[in-house]
Amino acid sequence: MKEFWFRFYKNKLAFAGLIILLLFLIMALFAPLLAPYDPYQMNPGAMLNAPSSDHLFGTDQFGRDILSRIIYGSRISFKVGIISVGISLFIGVSMGIIAGYYGGILDNIISRIMDVMFSFPQIFLALVIMAVLGTSSTNLMIAIGLVYIPIFGRIARGSVLSIKDSLYIEAANSIGVNNLVIMLRHILPNIMAPIIVQTTLSFGFAIRAEAALSFLGLGVEADVPSWGIMLNQGKDWMEMAWWNAVFPGLSATLAILSFNILGDGLRDALDPRLRNDID
Repeated sequence: MKEFWFRFYKNKLAFAGLIILLLFLIMALFAPLLAPYDPYQMNPGAMLNAPSSDHLFGTDQFGRDILSRIIYGSRISFKVGIISVGISLFIGVSMGIIAGYYGGILDNIISRIMDVMFSFPQIFLALVIMAVLGTSSTNLMIAIGLVYIPIFGRIARGSVLSIKDSLYIEAANSIGVNNLVIMLRHILPNIMAPIIVQTTLSFGFAIRAEAALSFLGLGVEADVPSWGIMLNQGKDWMEMAWWNAVFPGLSATLAILSFNILGDGLRDALDPRLRNDID
């Protein structure tokens, strides 16, 4: 761990991404304390006010403070990211480990399911799932989680195939260790590096998917302060009040970019083939 943190810290860009994400996380956790106004409170006397000392990011067409809505929107983004990635991580990694370890017919069945899911564009598949389940934040998290299952499944399966013939796995089998114990204690810890990297990247994908689906009207409820909904509502006022769309768009872009560069930094720090280059 000490070597990992040393290599990661030397990647200044990735470290900056981590700091930005920590700031977003703090913003999400302490939104009631940090937001200067109630994000739902309408003020007809302050509609479409430009950024000022009273409203740093201006107000929207209903007089609501945009900064406050962005702060509360970070809660939606991180909640959707954590739960949806958790769903895809658990199901995908479990299926990938089982397919790679047992092989045979079970591997073929799971792999074909993954191939079918991969054959659909991710946003299109999420749209179909949302159309079936209906519009709500819970259904949104389920839809995004289901979409990214095959990514984790394929990564876990490939990693298992590369180590399942190792001597320590054969030794565990030879002394009669239970297959479940082998998968949990010997295989899973040794394939965590690519899974950790993909988890970080998937957070950015989940935030993007949530914003895209909410922008299309198939995400969270219309009155919820989501970055995607703010973009949808702000696009109609771009010529008159550019801040309605620009600031939510910048927030989403910065969060997604931070997750991506953090994922790249983790990949470089965890990949043994790149250690010499980094050191």
